[in-house]
Amino acid sequence: MSDLLERLRGRGWRMTAQRRVVAEVLDGEHVHLTADEVHARAVAKLPEISRATVYNTLGELVSLGEVLEVSTDKRAKRYDPNAHRPHHHLVCARCGSIRDVHPTGNPLADLPDTERFGFTVSDVEVTYRGLCPDCAGA
Repeated sequence: MSDLLERLRGRGWRMTAQRRVVAEVLDGEHVHLTADEVHARAVAKLPEISRATVYNTLGELVSLGEVLEVSTDKRAKRYDPNAHRPHHHLVCARCGSIRDVHPTGNPLADLPDTERFGFTVSDVEVTYRGLCPDCAGA
């Protein structure tokens, strides 16, 4: 059973066939699918699943805090099941592929008090941009 499915079952989330398929599609490392990609993969496993069901399920998973909604550029939002381990993203500027990265250090500590402007900072999102190996070689 996938990590996401285990977490959802542990929360007592009602596991319909449609919800199970969406969770299975999102399982894995470095998963950052758009809602349309989730729908296409879900249809391959469960042909009768509707686009509305996929969108609603993704919304529920985000509301539960089990999936992150990631927006790294002006492209479609992506859904990241790696919601329980702090991480940043490495994004290819050409093809848009995304990888989870776990740099050492504390990015909150890197923001000097003089640059906080009185804010109490509780979270930080870092996006690294560059070219993936495939695009760099093209």
